[in-house]
Amino acid sequence: METLTKAWFYSRGDTRQRDPEIMQLHREKYGITGNCFDLALWLLHEFQQGGIEAYPVGHDLNTSSAHVAVIALGDEGERYLCDLGDQWLQPVLIEGRHSLFKTSKLEGFFPASDIQVFPGESEVEVLYHRPNGKTSRQVYELSPINIDSFMEAADRSQSDVKSDPLLEVRIPYKNEIAHWEFGDWKSFLSTTEGRFYDAPLHSISEWVERIHGKTGYDKEMLEEALMFYQRKRKD
Repeated sequence: METLTKAWFYSRGDTRQRDPEIMQLHREKYGITGNCFDLALWLLHEFQQGGIEAYPVGHDLNTSSAHVAVIALGDEGERYLCDLGDQWLQPVLIEGRHSLFKTSKLEGFFPASDIQVFPGESEVEVLYHRPNGKTSRQVYELSPINIDSFMEAADRSQSDVKSDPLLEVRIPYKNEIAHWEFGDWKSFLSTTEGRFYDAPLHSISEWVERIHGKTGYDKEMLEEALMFYQRKRKD
């Protein structure tokens, strides 16, 4: 999940949600992905192409705190939570009565953390167990979002560019998939061994090189996006 693409697209005069075809073209040309709305819409498209029933879910739509994910249905109608925007590694079963459901800690679903899933009637709670012993929680509302409402919220999100960039990416680290994050002009790697901060940088060109090295994103695109954020920060 990242907001650099949103800033880059916005700076070029387009504030509407990209469709999956445009996102695919941008991926092929620039190596970029997008924010949670981009990734959810793209995933819904891929599920539809593959004949898998799925629908969007989320919370705080049409606000700056909006977040969306996808629920996909299995062969027996069981639900799986898919959240590419939060860097989940794979879908997780959220059907408490299913024979394969587990309430114990699960590994391999989220970078640098074990998770536990607690389904409810209309929501599911996820606990994240961090390497430092801390635990955080997130609640997903499970009511399907009408696609028109989803697209309206997506358009609003794409035109709401915050002052600081954010980029989260999964990268291989030793025997695991770790989480590298760039935000507030700092970057760090989260692993099961702990969090490791990168050395500070002081120029756009240095950040372009570092982010390109972690993501493979096009350097010119990165420079445009970061320059946009730098100007926004000074306003």
